[in-house]
Amino acid sequence: MANDYLVIIDMQNDFVDGSLGTPEACAIAPAVIEKARIFDGTVVFTLDTHGSNYASTQEGQHLPVTHCIKGTAGWHLIPELEEVRQARNARVFEKPTFGSTELAQWLVERNQEDPITSLEFIGVCTDICVVSNALMVKAFLPEVPVRVDASCCAGVTPQAHDAALATMSSCQVEIING
Repeated sequence: MANDYLVIIDMQNDFVDGSLGTPEACAIAPAVIEKARIFDGTVVFTLDTHGSNYASTQEGQHLPVTHCIKGTAGWHLIPELEEVRQARNARVFEKPTFGSTELAQWLVERNQEDPITSLEFIGVCTDICVVSNALMVKAFLPEVPVRVDASCCAGVTPQAHDAALATMSSCQVEIING
């Protein structure tokens, strides 16, 4: 029996149509929502999560756009995905940085209990948090097939999206719908 996982990265209001939103993120939202609804397996979410001290952090100094402050409207999943999360009682990983070691370790534990047959990553931003998490999980679980659905990802720019897909492909992450 298949034991597939779908990891939805940072589909939060601030990244879709908020302070760091892009037309590309808005464009992929319907496909991400549909995939989350129909996925035959375990769905988990990550949330980029910052505190009120964001501006004084390393990230805040390099990206001086306040976003995903815990508890604000921008921090929450887009409404349609929040509905999916609730309906599935899906696990959520809050992460203060690009990649989530907690997610990777949790997947290692799940794999030890019941071998994972595939891991698929979708969401935003392809060139920051998607690539960070996909490659980290690939390092933690090198024998588990990891794939990224390019049609359900958006980067900071289309060029950065394409570059991240190429990097992941070079590291044996399968790129589908690219």
